[in-house]
Amino acid sequence: MDLKSTNASPVLADPAPMNKSKLGIHGPSFSTTIPRKKPAKLGDVLTNGWLDAMQSSSPPHKRVKDFSIATDEAEVAYQSWIISYPSALNSFQTIMNRARNRKLVVFLDYDGTLSPIVDDPDRAFMSSDMRSTVRNVAKHFPTAIISGRSRDKVSELVGLSELYYAGSHGMDIMFPARDNVKEKGKDVNLFQPASEFLPMISEVFQKLVEITKDIKGAKVEDHKFCASVHYRNVDENSWPVIAQYVHDILNDYPRLRLTHGRKVLEVRPVINWDKGKAVEFLLESLGFSDRDNVLPIYIGDDRTDEDAFKVLKKRDCGYGILVAAVPKESNAFFSLKDTSEVQEFLQCLVRMAHDVDDDAKRTPEPSEYDDDDTD
Repeated sequence: MDLKSTNASPVLADPAPMNKSKLGIHGPSFSTTIPRKKPAKLGDVLTNGWLDAMQSSSPPHKRVKDFSIATDEAEVAYQSWIISYPSALNSFQTIMNRARNRKLVVFLDYDGTLSPIVDDPDRAFMSSDMRSTVRNVAKHFPTAIISGRSRDKVSELVGLSELYYAGSHGMDIMFPARDNVKEKGKDVNLFQPASEFLPMISEVFQKLVEITKDIKGAKVEDHKFCASVHYRNVDENSWPVIAQYVHDILNDYPRLRLTHGRKVLEVRPVINWDKGKAVEFLLESLGFSDRDNVLPIYIGDDRTDEDAFKVLKKRDCGYGILVAAVPKESNAFFSLKDTSEVQEFLQCLVRMAHDVDDDAKRTPEPSEYDDDDTD
């Protein structure tokens, strides 16, 4: 929706059927026998920095005698950090001033942004209030969910047909239903730049399931174009073992790479594509390749969202908003503390859109005699 227009931008449904998530514990049988062996050298994951990355993405909870002192210190650190990453709520008018006469486009991560981070990723449900809020946002602005989850799974979790969905970190994008074209009985409105990697990812997924099955708390997910190994519920002493297992498997797949998320190792194709590329692709598909006529807003909490933040920062055409309750370096411009603040910010967008619409309705239509100077 243009901030001076009364015309909402329709965002239509994704008609694809929702599939259940492919969890490692329920995956299909794998015909090739995978030898059970100990990891080659635990030193590998130390020298290549994997273990350091795993630990930095999962800061330990310090035990302190005086909780009030620790709380005060954390708050001081946060208030110092927020000077560099101002609250998007407190800066809302600043954002709207830049949005004047531009089309707003909203991009949202799912886990940690619309839903809280939980131990079981299959139970990361968004609240009904959050769902209602996102639905209202989509009535006024093109709205896309860009997630590391498979597109089918994240669309099932969100449960809104009005949105654009980009799964597997943007490697599986579904266009709106109005753009559906049928070819030989199949939808061809998909953009999947890594489709050639599907057999390889499936093979690696099966190997990861087999090799981690005896590690208590480990969970492997098939996100179609990437595979994830969750270690949130794994004893920290076993983290090096998990990392080395993944390292050993990837040695046989030079066309795949590893990235780190929040207590998750993700195996992805080696292609020049990420959430930032997905944002650029969607903006161009929506007709907003001209940076002067659009203001994209991307809200996310994970390392993978930094790729999108970098794109907006480099293009100087929008705002990245980091969801974080603790200080961290980011390419985002603003911040929000948690999912409740995300919801509040989105509600502010909806109220602003309603106000603009109401003002437009109150503005009288120009008369055909306005320019007539005769008495």
